Amino acid sequence: MSALLDHLPEFWQGLVVTLQMTAASFVGAAAVGLVIVAMRVGPVPVLRTVATVYVETLQNLPLLVLLVLAVFGLPEIGLKAGLTTTAIVVIALYEGAYIAEALRSGVNAISSGQGEAARALGLTFGQSLRHVVLPQALRTVVQPIGNIFIALTMNTSLAAAVGVVELTAAANRVNLLEAQPIPIFVGAGLAYAAIAACAGFVTGRLERRLAVAR
Repeated sequence: MSALLDHLPEFWQGLVVTLQMTAASFVGAAAVGLVIVAMRVGPVPVLRTVATVYVETLQNLPLLVLLVLAVFGLPEIGLKAGLTTTAIVVIALYEGAYIAEALRSGVNAISSGQGEAARALGLTFGQSLRHVVLPQALRTVVQPIGNIFIALTMNTSLAAAVGVVELTAAANRVNLLEAQPIPIFVGAGLAYAAIAACAGFVTGRLERRLAVAR
């Protein structure tokens, strides 16, 4: 316990970086997911194919492999960015595929009559998607997206492997100094658990508030 108390500033800084990465990555993933789902359910075959390939590829590659490729491979072709920025972009692109699939399941749950009614009112595909379909789809996938948020939070720990000093990396550095792995990593694990519990609580409240009456 003394190891935790003596190094609270390091843990706090690592936690702040984790929270920043989580927030930025989730916003980016949500944006990517919206674009991909629009392509997948759209009327253009080429865009549907591109979106399908994107989702299937990202869902079948380990995130750590993508992080390593981005951090160590992109500079070789002249694309350089900070470690944290690179990790955020990679995590956003990766988790965006999962958000897209969650949204697509929500879109598929919407009655086809909704789209037909929107077309009857003269709405274009984009307007129908934006004003009719997606708002209803989002209400049905609050819990799955909440689960993706929690998974994204845990996945930020992989950034430690490429040099980002977030919570896991901070815990590892403290352990190298104190050699007390149990209290140090239990403390870090409890911090992740607290974030997940808060996310689960908020998701539960949103799901109940936005529930669609059947």
